[in-house]
Amino acid sequence: MSAGPERAVLPDARPASLVLRLTPDFALPFVQLARLDRPAGWQLLLAPCWQGTALAGLALHRGPSLWHLMPFLVGAIAMRGAGCTYNDILDRKLDAGVERTRNRPLPSGRVSVRAAAVFLVAQALVGLFVLISFNGFSIGLGIASLAIVAVYPLMKRVTSWPQAVLGLAFSWGALMGWAATFASLALAPVLLYFSAFCWTIGYDTIYAMQDARDDAIVGIRSTARLFAGHARLGVGLFYAAAAALALAAILLAGGGPIALIGWAAYAAHLAWQLSRVEDADAATALSLFRSNRDAGLLLFAGIAAQGWAG
Repeated sequence: MSAGPERAVLPDARPASLVLRLTPDFALPFVQLARLDRPAGWQLLLAPCWQGTALAGLALHRGPSLWHLMPFLVGAIAMRGAGCTYNDILDRKLDAGVERTRNRPLPSGRVSVRAAAVFLVAQALVGLFVLISFNGFSIGLGIASLAIVAVYPLMKRVTSWPQAVLGLAFSWGALMGWAATFASLALAPVLLYFSAFCWTIGYDTIYAMQDARDDAIVGIRSTARLFAGHARLGVGLFYAAAAALALAAILLAGGGPIALIGWAAYAAHLAWQLSRVEDADAATALSLFRSNRDAGLLLFAGIAAQGWAG
């Protein structure tokens, strides 16, 4: 189970990762379809779920419910994998024309469309089992997000703002985390949702900077291409909005010094990213994108610790 070239390790994966080292050859294409070798995606999908759960705890002067945090972890991994598999089925021809994606399982022929579809259904069923463990309001809210998920892969063909559609989907967990506790919504989680929406546009613009040249050739549109030489300004505006909206959500849910320290650390992390984003090469863009896992954890940790502190 070496991670040599013959295993078709993809360029944005870490060849020495534990997942790749433990994955047998026959399972590798499915691990790659689900992006299990690239955990940043599910970590970023999970962050708003945990932040929303922590925000609900803060409003109740307690920490986030562990009985909610763990199902969200499983659900984020499953649904991110299902979403990526669905995306790869639809984008297999486009992926063949982009250097970073041409060796993915479907465009390279290592997995058939039928096998990928079966795998998609299996992952979606795991997500469904997680969803039905929550209250009825949360179940309905979760189902409502599927419409956004369904159209997202098509957006890069028709708009320069596919990152905004991704933001609508990836931020949904902020609403789910609150709803799982209260079986309703309020202004605080809605503000957190729009904070995560702006954050997603920012970090996914950085991610798309890796492919801007190839995307222009094959006709894929993105905010990275739209902002072009003004990436720092474009990403900076969305990061500033993300920080401001997160602060408003925290204050509305009860605030507190520990939560504000976590927010300040989150804002500082976003500012550090901005200091490096202008004219970033592909390796730097990928590194900055991945670092958003830490940004999301900083915000969650501050809110959660404030709740635990009472």
